[in-house]
Amino acid sequence: MEQIGIQSLTSMVSHLVFITITWRLLQAIHLDGILKKGRVFEGRLLLMFLTITIGTAVSNFFLDFLLWSRNLQFLL
Repeated sequence: MEQIGIQSLTSMVSHLVFITITWRLLQAIHLDGILKKGRVFEGRLLLMFLTITIGTAVSNFFLDFLLWSRNLQFLL
């Protein structure tokens, strides 16, 4: 039971860390040039959705890789 709790906490922290990193990286991109004038809210919402999507995908890859590396012991 404790292992499930630790895995859940690790997943939550990983997702939040990678979403935060992605947010900081996407802030460096100026999307103003491709957005219509007066569509600030929609642009911010798009940026938020992109951040969640990319951050979650990277976090899932990281967590999968961590799980795969733990399962390598079963090869022996």
